[in-house]
Amino acid sequence: MSPLLYRWGRTTALHPWRTLAGWLVVAACVFAAAATFGGSTQDDWNVPGAESQRGIELLRDHLPDAGNASANIVVHDDRPLAEPVLASLGERLQDVAHVARVSPPRVSDDGHTAVVHLAYDAEVTHPDLMGDVEPLEQAVEATRDAGYQVELGGDQPSTASAPIKGYGELIGVGAALLILLIAFGSAVVAGLPVLVAVAGLAAGSAGITLLAATTDVSTSAPMVASMVGLGVGIDYALLLVSRHAEFLAQGHAVEEAAGRSLATAGRSVVFASLTVLISLLGLGLAGLPTFSTFGWATAIAVVAVMLTALTLVPVLCRFAGRRVLARGLRRGQAPTARPLTARWAERVTRRPVLWALLGTTVMIALAAPVLDMRTWPQDDGSQTTEATTRRAYDLTAEAFGPGANGPITVVVDHATVSPSRVTAISGTLIGNDDLVSVSPAVTSPDGAVSVLTAEPAFGPADARTSDLVEDLRADLPAGVEVTGQTPLFADIAEMLSHRLWLVIGFVVAVSVVLLMLVFRSVVIPLKAAAMNLLSIGAAYGVMTAVFQWGWGASLLGIDHAAPVSSWVPILIFAILFGLSMDYEVFLLSRIREKWLDTGDPTGSVVHGLSASGKVITAAAAIMVVVFLGFASEGDLVVKMLGVGMATAVFLDATIVRMILVPATMTLLGRWNWWLPAWLDRALPQVDVEGGEPSLVPSR
Repeated sequence: MSPLLYRWGRTTALHPWRTLAGWLVVAACVFAAAATFGGSTQDDWNVPGAESQRGIELLRDHLPDAGNASANIVVHDDRPLAEPVLASLGERLQDVAHVARVSPPRVSDDGHTAVVHLAYDAEVTHPDLMGDVEPLEQAVEATRDAGYQVELGGDQPSTASAPIKGYGELIGVGAALLILLIAFGSAVVAGLPVLVAVAGLAAGSAGITLLAATTDVSTSAPMVASMVGLGVGIDYALLLVSRHAEFLAQGHAVEEAAGRSLATAGRSVVFASLTVLISLLGLGLAGLPTFSTFGWATAIAVVAVMLTALTLVPVLCRFAGRRVLARGLRRGQAPTARPLTARWAERVTRRPVLWALLGTTVMIALAAPVLDMRTWPQDDGSQTTEATTRRAYDLTAEAFGPGANGPITVVVDHATVSPSRVTAISGTLIGNDDLVSVSPAVTSPDGAVSVLTAEPAFGPADARTSDLVEDLRADLPAGVEVTGQTPLFADIAEMLSHRLWLVIGFVVAVSVVLLMLVFRSVVIPLKAAAMNLLSIGAAYGVMTAVFQWGWGASLLGIDHAAPVSSWVPILIFAILFGLSMDYEVFLLSRIREKWLDTGDPTGSVVHGLSASGKVITAAAAIMVVVFLGFASEGDLVVKMLGVGMATAVFLDATIVRMILVPATMTLLGRWNWWLPAWLDRALPQVDVEGGEPSLVPSR
């Protein structure tokens, strides 16, 4: 790979205008294909294999208006509600597109609150329904104008309750420019990586549009892809530019420096992107279509920014010439002091035991709250009070009890259970102390199913909900399905909690094998995996403390504690494990290069941290700001993703890379690079940045 990357880097630098024109032509073709053949994002919220899904399918087959999207219109006033007001509202709601049924208003005992339930004839992910509450807003406008408080709840309004505003990307780009300018003292080094990352991300977005033409791509997938693609794109370009500047400072011509930077740092970029891709593709093992599309969409973004970095960085470095160097180096001034990272590395390697114990203690302390972490999918009750869905949730709970926000639907399949047993099934439900009410059974027009609705004594996110669903399924005979949004959420929470370990096992195992190939060591990959898991565990712990315990939640605009969203742990693991391996490859490749050159285990650690520390620190700082930018969004799940990933990247770039890695590598010495002879013969020979610089071809 090294000679190929060297020739590619040197050729692109020698012919910058041709290369740039070629990239623009390819990009234009991709954009044209996306415009011509591309599709639109489309969510798929079905959960294959979940017990609740069977009940939902029965409802869709025999009672479509009971198994598709729904909405609750909550009307409240300080005085008893007038019946004509509710009747007029119901008539307007019946005219809303895709509304199949408008239930009679359910009025509270004091008459101050009413809930009108709407049933749609299509799934909530239908393009006409997903994220569009304007028809409902128009229907309730007259009621609001009459002075009544009207709030929208249910799964259809929830799809538009907290729209993504896109601040994360803007904050990330601005922060990247500022951080790089401060860290490297060059406007070119600051702007070039950002320009490359944005260009690659644009191409990746077109690729995601093409993906949407072949399969359902979640509406949230482009946001996740942008979050990761922007971060890794800046990382990859920054690594290449900084290595190019090193060779330039050593006296090499611009085109020679470009070739050498791709032959060395370019290999790091390739293998780092492979580790990210492995982690992302592990999302497919989660068992949910949404996660699979997250993985594929983000993988497209990563590949796009990686190829763009390998192509455009040499070109832009050729245009920039010696301006990639700091002003003092351009004037021929020698550095006045050793890098701070070198002095720090020497301090850690002098007392490795102390620093290893200190770093491990901090990480374990931060990870400790994870032992109390409880997961539950996001519902309306977890949103900010600025959202109409949250206000509808609170009004409903106050007027009818917390269980009114999480009713449980019981579907009796008469192909298995006789209609005569429906009364006994209703009696079983009434006898459950955790249920406060059970509706009379309703039989479908074709007589195939009967449906009962039960309200729990507690809200859907209550810790007792999963046990209630499990107990009901154990008490009811075969052929009776316990379904609805609340049981579906319970199934999702259980499924993802079990699948998390499958995803972790796959990603860790494949990543260890890849690192073993790259670094010819057994110890290095195992240690890297352990430290990455430690940083992710610490991120889980911080999320638990902030969101579930409520520590500092008000700073994020959250007014109450909530369980960690079930969607978050797997998604954070897949993304962060790949990003952590990015930094691992960047650092260890420089350490291994010096190790092969000198055979000095401690000196190679000091050199590697000195050479890559500034790049890793700057790249991580950018990532942290990008992720915190997403934490500013209104959606709780996006906030959790932002806080969790910012925490993990910060800890990984500071405590792990700057303390634990140099301390443990100093303690292990030559054992870092131990590989049994039989395994060395069995593994293919793969090199990242190891080897003498002289081995890089000069022409």
